[in-house]
Amino acid sequence: MHIHGTPHIHGPHGINAPHAPFRGQSAPGAPSTRPADRVDISPAAEAAIQATETREIRRDLVERIRSQIADGTYETPDKLDAALERLLDEIG
Repeated sequence: MHIHGTPHIHGPHGINAPHAPFRGQSAPGAPSTRPADRVDISPAAEAAIQATETREIRRDLVERIRSQIADGTYETPDKLDAALERLLDEIG
């Protein structure tokens, strides 16, 4: 019986071995049998995309919220309850 230590363990290998690019490739001109990729974008992601693309900032709303935060009137029990409910819906 031979016991070999750690020096005989191979190091990491690349994910693309020399033979990997040729595996599973069809002949040139042959029709592809693989299904096409598809991406579904959620309505929330669509809204986020539109918001970043339009670059429309509601300055009046931003200024009103900033002044409420500065005055200490922005955080109300109703707003905190609503935020907590949304958080619990998200994680629950």
